[in-house]
Amino acid sequence: MRPAVLAGTGTGSLTLVTRVPAADPATDGLPAGTARRQLGLVAAVQVLAMSVWFSTAAVVPSLEREWEISSAGAAWLTTAVQVGFVAGAVVSAAINLSDRVSVPRLIAACAVAAGAANLLVALVAGGLEAAIVLRFATGIALAGVYPAGVKLMASWFRTGRGAAMGALVGALTLGSAMPHLVNGLGGLPWEEVLIVTSLLAFAAGGAALRLREGPLLGAGAPLHPAYVREMFLDRFQLRVNLGYFGHMWELYAFWTWLPAYLLASLEAWDPRTDWRVGAGLAAFAVIGVAGAAGCIAGGLAARRAGSARVAFLAMVVSAACCVLSGLVFGVGPWLLLPFLMVWGFAVIADSAQFSAALSDAADPRYVGTALAAQMAIGFIITVATIRLLPLLADQVGWRWSLTALAAGPAFGAAAIRTVSSTRPARGA
Repeated sequence: MRPAVLAGTGTGSLTLVTRVPAADPATDGLPAGTARRQLGLVAAVQVLAMSVWFSTAAVVPSLEREWEISSAGAAWLTTAVQVGFVAGAVVSAAINLSDRVSVPRLIAACAVAAGAANLLVALVAGGLEAAIVLRFATGIALAGVYPAGVKLMASWFRTGRGAAMGALVGALTLGSAMPHLVNGLGGLPWEEVLIVTSLLAFAAGGAALRLREGPLLGAGAPLHPAYVREMFLDRFQLRVNLGYFGHMWELYAFWTWLPAYLLASLEAWDPRTDWRVGAGLAAFAVIGVAGAAGCIAGGLAARRAGSARVAFLAMVVSAACCVLSGLVFGVGPWLLLPFLMVWGFAVIADSAQFSAALSDAADPRYVGTALAAQMAIGFIITVATIRLLPLLADQVGWRWSLTALAAGPAFGAAAIRTVSSTRPARGA
């Protein structure tokens, strides 16, 4: 309800005057604060729901001891989430799900489902096989949380979309790092880490019921499975997607195996110290703190420089960090942690800009479908690199394994550089 005040009419009487909030140019004339409140709520939902994504990755050492599994077997606990996410996103894109149902209700239901599947890993799994099935189900549910959240945010912003996307992906980044914080600070058994993150996802489901669809949301779309093919026939959207695929080659493998790289590096520097808690907290700082800062800074920079240029520069820095990762391995934490903070900042600073550019260029009726398709293919790529790195580490050690990730941002930078010279993104 808009606030009202009493004003004099000059004849001794009073008139009830409605005070109209100032318009916000970043949200196409919507009342100032309305869109930002919704963005804050969407971001909070993402932080809470995405905490289940890496819940098992944060407790891998405990699972390896208790379930007697190898690091390659433990990798399946994260890979299963990626595959499940892909499956959910493919189905969503094929039937245009997020473009045909209430987006807030979809997010709420999927957040609760993700929390339930994650909780069952702690309560009933008892071994790798059952846990993989449940983690796959977790990924399917999360496919209804993240892409739908991006679409919902886009319905509230147009000219400020790049900055808003940065805040949203920053929330996803912080949520993805949350298990490392829970594990590092609490010293909890692995089951309790999963229980805590599941409760956070349940809270996300409740909060999502307060979300609202914005006025820029496209009208209800008819079923159109061929839209994904049409998207890739457009040169601009193709280049944006290719850039995103290069970005995804690096991102989730870096997030998944950063704790292992950190622990190996710190143990190489000082093998007499137990670095497990320190490595967990450092991983949270790199993924969550530096990553969230990178997303927000990238979004703000996009308003001046454009989404494509920000993405290009971030991938150049990130590729350089991949190459240098072997040289800083084994150095003291005073040098290693600042280097990884720069990497954590750059590795995700471009992510929101791919979503912003695509949501701006796609048919407004099928923005949800376009984002789901983009993410489905991107997460297929992450499955390959998450599986590749521990195999490579078995051969050459963690020192040089992360250098293999440089190919992704290098390819993506080449693709997005072409975008900046052909058609500038309008959502920045």
